[in-house]
Amino acid sequence: MPGEKETTLSDHVLAIDQGTTSTRAIVFDREGAVVAVSQREHEQIFPRAGWVEHDPVEIWTSAEWVISSCLTRARITASDVAAIGVTNQRETAIVWEKRTGRPVHNAVVWQDTRTQPRIDAMAADGGADRFADTTGLPLATYFSASKVAWILDNVPGARAAAEAGELMFGTPDTWIVWNLTGGTRGGIHVTDVTNASRTLLMDLRTLDWSDELLAVWGIPRAMMPEIRSSSEVVGHSQLPSVLDGVPIAGILGDQQAATFGQAAFDAGESKNTYGTGNFLLVNTGTEIVRSPSGLITTVGYRLGDEPAHYALEGSIAVTGSLVQWLRDNLGIIQRSEDVETLASSVDDNGGAYFVPAFSGLFAPYWRPDARGALVGLTRYVNKAHIARAALESTAFQTRDVIDAVVADTGRALEELRVDGGMTRDDLLMQFQADILGIPVVRPEVVETTALGAAYAAGLATGVWRDLDELRAHWREDARFEPRMPSDERERRYRQWRKAVSKSLDWVDDDARVLMGTTEG
Repeated sequence: MPGEKETTLSDHVLAIDQGTTSTRAIVFDREGAVVAVSQREHEQIFPRAGWVEHDPVEIWTSAEWVISSCLTRARITASDVAAIGVTNQRETAIVWEKRTGRPVHNAVVWQDTRTQPRIDAMAADGGADRFADTTGLPLATYFSASKVAWILDNVPGARAAAEAGELMFGTPDTWIVWNLTGGTRGGIHVTDVTNASRTLLMDLRTLDWSDELLAVWGIPRAMMPEIRSSSEVVGHSQLPSVLDGVPIAGILGDQQAATFGQAAFDAGESKNTYGTGNFLLVNTGTEIVRSPSGLITTVGYRLGDEPAHYALEGSIAVTGSLVQWLRDNLGIIQRSEDVETLASSVDDNGGAYFVPAFSGLFAPYWRPDARGALVGLTRYVNKAHIARAALESTAFQTRDVIDAVVADTGRALEELRVDGGMTRDDLLMQFQADILGIPVVRPEVVETTALGAAYAAGLATGVWRDLDELRAHWREDARFEPRMPSDERERRYRQWRKAVSKSLDWVDDDARVLMGTTEG
């Protein structure tokens, strides 16, 4: 039942972090410290320009592997694990057969833009914000609804099977939990309020699926998972000889999990996660706050039967994935971590600005017609300048979002708490402080996404008493103070805004035909 709790004397919590590029398992102790980590990357599938897919079977196989590997590295067994928390890439849509457990199509990833023609048609019939009052979200390919509809409309027999109650839909949390709790042998079909709030199908007020929106998108309610809170026991693991009988007690979308892991529990508290993309969340408490400045309204977390906490979010599509692009597509670095060394070999960007609008621009612009642009090039610019411009684009995009937050809340941020893999890059963190003009603060545990899921699971099982105990775990690792003169800061930012303007109005009918993306 909602709000169900279990108590335990076990000392560890396992978090499963199913991300865009990899799946990880992390064991935490009662102090919130990392005991062991295991990680496995999965294939990024690009069938055509603008399309991004993952293999759901590979994702689940990777999850099984990292769970077993992590427990081995931690030198513990299932009896030592008090609870399991799950966090995940949000919006990514998976549809599978209830009877066989087989996906009917690859997962359509949050970055995928194949449904833009349908989004455009729906926006023309009511505006980009036609569902914003109900969902807090603009019409965009980013969210799950159009992806699910595309699968039902384009996979032979899928719509009929869905209407017959033979298919299940879920974001990756739902897929992981269903398989982890037995799959075709009685797997639990659930999601949590944070993930549900990213589908463009949930009513922010009722915290339930909207029958009106399901009808608009042509999605049968029977295929939708049950929406639960972020912190309650939803089922127990069924991985014999590996992880059997452990309560699954926490589920949050990755960015909400990172906010929870940063102990940003109260209104006005915030964090910025640097991962595949960047995501700034500002807790607005139990109040639903609307944004006129290009931010989205989302659910921050819900603990058991308590009222939900909401948040404003600025979502940036491409940051860490730009570094991967430099590595995999251009080959100017061998490893992602080499980008800092290369970028540090020059004093500035050489006049080059990189707008990584590979999937259009997300917050605060919401311009699907934008595409990537590298501007300001001269013969002087070399690969080090390009690497530096790529890193700086992350900081500039964060400035865009924070300016929108200040406009919406009327309150300037005194400092920015950061987390995620890219925050280990001191060059980037210093430039972020410089371009914002406020301190940037990195915690000791930067993997706060997994930590947040662990916290939610531990609260539901008695590992931790309350939020105050979790707050006491947060510790500062490094603080980056702004050094750049304000006139230089604003001059660089004006150049960035000019670069953004050059990336707009790129996708038109000619571009779609040439890139082979005319299908809806």
